[in-house]
Amino acid sequence: MNSMDFEKARYNMVEQQVRPWDVLEPRVLDVLGSVPRENFMPDQYKNLAYVDTRIPLTAETGGCCTLNPNIEGRILQHLNVGEDDVVLEIGTGTGYLAACLASLARHVDSVDIDENLCEQAEKNLAKLNIDNVTITSGDAAKGWNQKQFYDAIAITGSMPAIPEAYKKMLKVGGRLFVVTGQAPAMTAHLVTRTDDKTWMVEELFETSIDSLCGAEKAPAFEF
Repeated sequence: MNSMDFEKARYNMVEQQVRPWDVLEPRVLDVLGSVPRENFMPDQYKNLAYVDTRIPLTAETGGCCTLNPNIEGRILQHLNVGEDDVVLEIGTGTGYLAACLASLARHVDSVDIDENLCEQAEKNLAKLNIDNVTITSGDAAKGWNQKQFYDAIAITGSMPAIPEAYKKMLKVGGRLFVVTGQAPAMTAHLVTRTDDKTWMVEELFETSIDSLCGAEKAPAFEF
C-alpha cells in the first residue's frame, strides 16, 4: 500500500469498524483517523493495519497480538481522557494505543514485560515525534517508577479479575479499563473511583482478547 491507500484504509476503519461499535466521541474518532496505525505494525503485517483482526506484535507468530481497532476505540472512548490527564497503560505492545492516548492526554506512562517490544514502541513513537510517553519495561525484579495516582489506566490484556492494585492507583474520579474472565467469554469493565474508599464498576461489553503478556511470569502483575 502507498500512503494514499493507507489514508483511505484508515478512514474506512473508522467508518466501518469503529463508529458502528458506538464509538462516537469526536476527539476519539479524530485520533483514530489521524494516527498512522501502519507505522506501529511489523513490516510484513503493515497491509493488515486497518483490517478487523488481531495482528502479531512481532515478526514471529505465536506470541501476543494487537487489539482489534474497534476495541481500541472503545477503550479510548470509555476512558474519556482529558487533555490534562496523566494516563497509565499496562501492556505497551507496539505503542499504537499509547500514541492515541498521548494525543488525548498530557502524559502517558506505559509499561510492558517485553523489553524488545518497549524498544520498538519507543522507536515507533519517536518517528512520529510523540514525546509525551514514557515507556518502561515492567520486569518486577527491577520495578518501575510509576506515579502514585493516575487519571486513567488502560490494561490492554485480559486478567483473571479486576486488579485491586490498579484500582488503588486511580485518582478520585479516575477510570480504569480492564477485560476479565476466560476465553471465549470475557467482559470489559470500566472502574471509576468515586472517593477514597469506593469504586463503581460498570460492565461494558462481552469480548475475548489475549491475556496480559507475561502476567503469569511477573510478580508485578499478580494481585
